[in-house]
Amino acid sequence: MSPRHWALTLLLALPMLAAAQPPAEEPPLTVQATLDAGQQERYRRLIHELRCLVCQNQTIADSNAPLAQDLRSQVERQIAEGRSDDDIRHYMTARYGDFVLYKPPVQRNTVFLWVGPFLLLLGALAIALRQLLRRRDTAAITPAAAPDPQALQKLLDEDRP
Repeated sequence: MSPRHWALTLLLALPMLAAAQPPAEEPPLTVQATLDAGQQERYRRLIHELRCLVCQNQTIADSNAPLAQDLRSQVERQIAEGRSDDDIRHYMTARYGDFVLYKPPVQRNTVFLWVGPFLLLLGALAIALRQLLRRRDTAAITPAAAPDPQALQKLLDEDRP
């Protein structure tokens, strides 16, 4: 690549590099309540267990969405009020449904979330095995081409002195 092409590539890549966000840092505690070290550890663990409802596949710890900030504030406030982790999870699921949990419980309505990936894997393996067996069977059924008798006789004649 010529220096001109490198310069053009760099010029086109600069806006993308400038728009790239740095990795998400731990969100600061959002409420003015003072949490002790144990409560801060609970807070950090809980915000990694709860899903942001407006982001795709992000916890509320990783999201900068306003809803995620509100959920982090609710978690922190409830910890400061002395509620247990189970109480906070129950509050969130009662309000937002099981989807708010990053690891939803195994229930009748969520069993496919837990079993589905394994079923898909088993299905893919069954299809691959079927294709391999079919390929092997068609190779066994296909008759070998009959040799040309004149070519065989020519080979035999060449070997004789």
